[in-house]
Amino acid sequence: MPAYNFQLLLKHILHYGVAWAPEQEIVYRDLVRYTYTAMYNRVLKLAGALQALGVKPGTRVGVIEWDSHRYLEMYFAIPGIGAVLHTINPRLAPEDIAYTMAHAEDEVLIFHEDFYPLVERVRPRIPSIRKTILITDRKEKPDIKVDAEYEELLSAAIPLDELPDMDENTLATMAYTTGTTGLPKGVYFTQRQLVLHTLAVGLAVAAFGNFGGVSKSDVYMPLTPMFHVHAWGIPYMSTLFGVKQVYPGRYEPEMLMRLLLTEKVTFSHCVPTILQMIVTSPAVRGLDLSNWKVVIGGARLPKGLALEATKLGIKVYAGYGLSETCPVLTLAHLKPPMLAWSAEQQLDRQIMTGFIAPLVYLRVVDAAGNDVPRDGRSTGEIIVRAPWCTQGYYKEPEKSEELWAGGWMHTGDVAYMDEYGYIQIVDRLKDVIKSGGEWIVSQELENLLSLHEGVLEAAVIGIPDEKWGERPLAIVVPREEYKGKLTGDILRAHLNRYVEEGLITSWSVPENYTFVDELPKTSVGKIDKKVLRSRFGVA
Repeated sequence: MPAYNFQLLLKHILHYGVAWAPEQEIVYRDLVRYTYTAMYNRVLKLAGALQALGVKPGTRVGVIEWDSHRYLEMYFAIPGIGAVLHTINPRLAPEDIAYTMAHAEDEVLIFHEDFYPLVERVRPRIPSIRKTILITDRKEKPDIKVDAEYEELLSAAIPLDELPDMDENTLATMAYTTGTTGLPKGVYFTQRQLVLHTLAVGLAVAAFGNFGGVSKSDVYMPLTPMFHVHAWGIPYMSTLFGVKQVYPGRYEPEMLMRLLLTEKVTFSHCVPTILQMIVTSPAVRGLDLSNWKVVIGGARLPKGLALEATKLGIKVYAGYGLSETCPVLTLAHLKPPMLAWSAEQQLDRQIMTGFIAPLVYLRVVDAAGNDVPRDGRSTGEIIVRAPWCTQGYYKEPEKSEELWAGGWMHTGDVAYMDEYGYIQIVDRLKDVIKSGGEWIVSQELENLLSLHEGVLEAAVIGIPDEKWGERPLAIVVPREEYKGKLTGDILRAHLNRYVEEGLITSWSVPENYTFVDELPKTSVGKIDKKVLRSRFGVA
């Protein structure tokens, strides 16, 4: 008899978490509280209900929902029957949302009632949609014409006995990048890729996470939307670990703080702007946040922000990845020798882009494809290989070839690597300022500007210069008490201190400064430099 051909499937992640912690809690806002066992039973019901609606292997199921226990159920139930979970970003422009849904050929749409005006607007442009399912937090169903309501659908469903076996290379999820140029591009991941990502990231944070690591006693709450690359894959990891999970729904500061404190959250992840919102909130003053560990990704973690978080007791460190990489590639854990370093030396390491996760191969190469020296100075583009990288852009073979030129995924990120193997991203290729034949990296200037006590946020872009081609422009959001007092001369003097220390060259210090009330953000909370370039007359 042949041996059983074991396939790497998401259902095995779910099975283990439920077996390990059947009575562990999953919480949604202040509305729902249930166990892993109840969640698993609802996954089987949802799987059966979707099959009854005609969902088959390969069917694209689009979801527009806040972070919730229901989204977690869909993470497992939709791929669990061989269908494809399309996590739709509701913060995109309606035209882009319609494009992504039509491009993916979604056949079923599950959406929260808050997004009904958006759905009404885009649905006529998506002829592939044949079934709609409404989500509501209200006991009484709103007067919205759909094929089913989520809770009613589950109540009437005949649950599957178990999720079926299938080939591990079956497509499981897809999403669209939030790039700042051109139309969104589709990325996609198989069951095998998601399982390997879960195992490797889980190993990285548990075994190597001597600072900010995660164990079975942690309480998890995402602060990165679940539509954004599976909330960095951490809900899958948290389910495998059987930890308590808390889902905040729509991100509202008061609700986030309430859940953080009442549910005793110990582990989260977010982009810098979310952490900035929390640490500057008057509500956190006097609170004990020493049990909270936060991974920052999506953009560089400024040292100034890290220091503010540390003052509140928050253990903060950086991670790195892309939509194309599922996403985690690196985490800024401390290697054993670094545990003896000073607190400041450790913080400088924690805000770096980090060290590779297991199974990741990462190089920093020059324009000819040669590895740059690991000296902490020489820069090049990051290229990677990992078993969970998307195999290409959906229906875009030419762009897929560019992405994987030479058999390595090209990230477009400029970085250096040090002697310990840690990398630090210094810019995007498209954001590097080319001035007088020299490169000026905007992220390093932004990081140093963040260390001035009067700076809340800062962005640096290149603006045309008749003599040098480009020169840097610093766009600064002052802290409230510094508004009207902070000047370009003050910030120039601040940066010149780092020139004297040899951290930057005098050539990179901007002559031009402008002060604004806020910086534009992308749909996932990153500073939108495309908007800044347009606003300040840069082509």
